[in-house]
Amino acid sequence: MIQRQALEKKKSFGRRDLILLLAVLVIGLIGIVILYTRPAALNGEVEVAVDGEVVMTLPLSEDTEVTIEGVDGGENLLVIQDGTAKIESASCPDGICVRHYAISRDGESIICLPNRVVVTIRGGEKGDVDAVV
Repeated sequence: MIQRQALEKKKSFGRRDLILLLAVLVIGLIGIVILYTRPAALNGEVEVAVDGEVVMTLPLSEDTEVTIEGVDGGENLLVIQDGTAKIESASCPDGICVRHYAISRDGESIICLPNRVVVTIRGGEKGDVDAVV
């Protein structure tokens, strides 16, 4: 009798489960849309820090290429083009910073840990989102 009651209470997928799943999907999609439609940093600057110390600030509006001298002789090639900043090449062994997407919005960063280089967008328009969960 107890086993039968336990089997009767088991439902594989009910109406409430479907509503919860749809609500989670809608919230996730809204978060993605907000994240990718944030405005670019107009009149922003690219701040370059090496080992925690800001070594240069460049306008995001001017196309340029700069070689950044990192720690222990490491080098990163920063390319600013069409309002975006990207690490084009690096002497670090893993190259994660090179594979990072181009940044253009306030607060976005590219970090090269082996060379201790941090490239951050500062100023300009800010997006409406503090965080997306």
